[in-house]
Amino acid sequence: MSLPLSHEISRREVVTAAAVGVAAAGLSPAAGGQAAGSSGARPVSLTVNGEHRHLDLDTRVTLLDVLREHLHLTGTKKGCDHGHCGACTVLVNGVRINACLSLAAMHDGDEVTTIEGLGRPERLHPMQAAFVAHDAFQCGYCTPGQICSAVAVLAEVAAGVPSHATGDLTAPMSLSNGELRERMSGNICRCGAYSNIAEAVADVAGVDVAGVDLAGRP
Repeated sequence: MSLPLSHEISRREVVTAAAVGVAAAGLSPAAGGQAAGSSGARPVSLTVNGEHRHLDLDTRVTLLDVLREHLHLTGTKKGCDHGHCGACTVLVNGVRINACLSLAAMHDGDEVTTIEGLGRPERLHPMQAAFVAHDAFQCGYCTPGQICSAVAVLAEVAAGVPSHATGDLTAPMSLSNGELRERMSGNICRCGAYSNIAEAVADVAGVDVAGVDLAGRP
């Protein structure tokens, strides 16, 4: 049996007391939220798809949100927002990154290439054309990240950059079945068009990796 209370405290009284405590500390709830780690805006210069852009950005904003919300380049997708799916993959100075995990302020002076910068409908990039020819997409939501990642994969192989699947670091680099699966593993396809994606990448690379399935199936 619970003991009787001389005064029953209501939820309204608890909330009121909390608000009074915040005010006594010299912070309103809104001001407190703003003060927590906010460092204001700073000028950031980016070269996006060959165009110089000068922006004043909150230091906490991600590159993904700058591309989509500030520059209205919505080809780069917001998927998981945790770096797991690869839908936000873009090229920064030729290297692929997850734009959702990278702060825009970190890329002052960098060159960013999105799916819009690779090619246009009237003049497709070879990888874009290969994805169309091999029917390497269904819903298309993850396709921009897949294509940007695939372009970077071929550049990595050409530059001799090893992956976890590279068996011999002294041998010439080639795009084998295992290499392709490993290097593209960070880009998921919610529709399961993995075999077609592999065929498209292999087509552009000019190699025969017949039977490759990026999902790991035979």
